[in-house]
Amino acid sequence: MSATSGSQPYYYVPHPSRHPAFAAFGLFFVILGAANWINGNGWGKWSLAFGLLWLFGVLFQWFRDAIRESEGGQYGRKVDYSFRWSMSWFIFSEVMFFGAFFTALWWMRSHSVPSLGGLDNALLWPDFKAVWPSTSPGATASPAGIIEPFQTMGPFWLPTINTALLLTSGVTITIAHHALREGKRAQTILFMWMTVLLGLVFLFVQGYEYFHAYTDLNLKLSSGAYGSTFFMLTGFHGFHVLVGMLMLLFITLRLMAGHFTADRHFGFEGAAWYWHFVDVVWLGLYVLVYWL
Repeated sequence: MSATSGSQPYYYVPHPSRHPAFAAFGLFFVILGAANWINGNGWGKWSLAFGLLWLFGVLFQWFRDAIRESEGGQYGRKVDYSFRWSMSWFIFSEVMFFGAFFTALWWMRSHSVPSLGGLDNALLWPDFKAVWPSTSPGATASPAGIIEPFQTMGPFWLPTINTALLLTSGVTITIAHHALREGKRAQTILFMWMTVLLGLVFLFVQGYEYFHAYTDLNLKLSSGAYGSTFFMLTGFHGFHVLVGMLMLLFITLRLMAGHFTADRHFGFEGAAWYWHFVDVVWLGLYVLVYWL
């Protein structure tokens, strides 16, 4: 049992929990369903849906228990340090995740495509043009002409609008943080709702961008190296925006319920760190994918 200092444990150790095992059970069906659905098995989508519903149910109960422990005064300074380090390492792992995709983009543009257009491949694909990005069959990553012609996605105007939305959301959440530290709960809640709304609008704009890409530009996930990296990078970033927006939504609801104080609000800070990370990744995407 943890040593105690007054009414608060020195380091709170929760009782044995079912949540990790139940979460792993749900993730098993998520991975099983996604893998089979991608490979053409119709039942995969039902396995994926079941796994997601199960996982979300487990996470709801898990977070509810953690909130009760926090609001019950069980978390002291040592636990706060643990949460801060945990969130820091989590964001670092996300940096490595996106770093892998940015590196793949750089490798294809700087090494793979030029190599395919070199002299050693001239006999195999004499008409191949090692240019980036590809806009027609026989250009990039399609020497056999198996990629349908497509147009690339430029920075104007949808990506630029989304950039403005995310930068503005970074300002609103910073204002909300300062207001919380000054004890201005009403102002904090107002600017948090603004941040959530900006994130939601970003997702709608990106959804329309994908619709425009598929219907007007014929740009798809199967559009060679350019299409695959474009949708993998922007798609995973959009998923992270969704996760971050949900985090901010729940933090806002907790603020409205009276949770957090000017001195103790790491739940808020952790969500804000994540949101700023999402902003920074988007700036990299905006420059490297849409401009270059």
